[in-house]
Amino acid sequence: MEELLQGPDVVVHLAAETGTGQSMYEIDRYVDVNVRGTSIILDILATQEARTVKKVVVASSRSIYGEGRYLSRELGDVYPGPRDPVAMTEGKFEPTFPGDRSGLEVMPTTEDARIHPSSIYGITKQTQEQLVMTGTRAIGIAGVALRYQNVYGPGQSLANPYTGILSIFSNLIRSGQGINVFEDGLESRDFVYIDDVVCATATAVLESRGDNQVFNVGSGKRTTVLEVVEALMKAYGRTVPVEVSGNFRIGDIRHNYADLSRISDALGFRPEVPFAEGVQRFCDWVSSQPVSPDRYESSLTELKEKRLLK
Repeated sequence: MEELLQGPDVVVHLAAETGTGQSMYEIDRYVDVNVRGTSIILDILATQEARTVKKVVVASSRSIYGEGRYLSRELGDVYPGPRDPVAMTEGKFEPTFPGDRSGLEVMPTTEDARIHPSSIYGITKQTQEQLVMTGTRAIGIAGVALRYQNVYGPGQSLANPYTGILSIFSNLIRSGQGINVFEDGLESRDFVYIDDVVCATATAVLESRGDNQVFNVGSGKRTTVLEVVEALMKAYGRTVPVEVSGNFRIGDIRHNYADLSRISDALGFRPEVPFAEGVQRFCDWVSSQPVSPDRYESSLTELKEKRLLK
């Protein structure tokens, strides 16, 4: 690492263990890789005699928010905590907040929202961000944190069951297996295409206007899991059985999507690839790849054994 950090102008720090569910029982590994790995980079930069690095751009995550921003008619903006497993077992999946009686409306989450991750993975990503933003300021170089939403697109791992539902569902559809949709299928995420993420990241590298700031990077739109399944089957031209099972994972959130006002105003970033187009590009690429070994069921078995899948 010392050799790698001699010469570059900018470090783009993307390295991390990923996967919300797995992080809940491989805690030491996630903390070691994500937190200690980041500390090594900063420690070297802090002690270099002839430092060439002028900026560190770190991949943060929407997971640091936990549940996103909601609007309560009685209370205004609220940030619900982790959902009650007992209520979820009864099919009550929407978050609640003390004092609210009318139900919560999902709102886009801004960078100033409450930071309260609901998983070990989210905690390590929060720590990565804070380490970089604090450590760079202390040694007099720029830091930028990009809070990526759910990134997808050509090139993502099709073999790793912890890298997202588009890969998981693609493998199931291509092999003719049924899809188990957790909860009621109406949980939603902000899916952002890889080309848009690269554009935002490159802009953060090249433009000084974003230095020492944190930005959401997403599509600014929310898509439900059932909409993902429908889009994938349409793109592949294949239909498989879909079961909405009511299963759920401890540590998962219900909704979150990004407010992009800050990155739009500061860096001029606007996502250009709509979800339907991005899914088609993704599926075209997947169709050119061999069908990956099915590790999804084994990952679910691990979660069940650890009592993290209900």
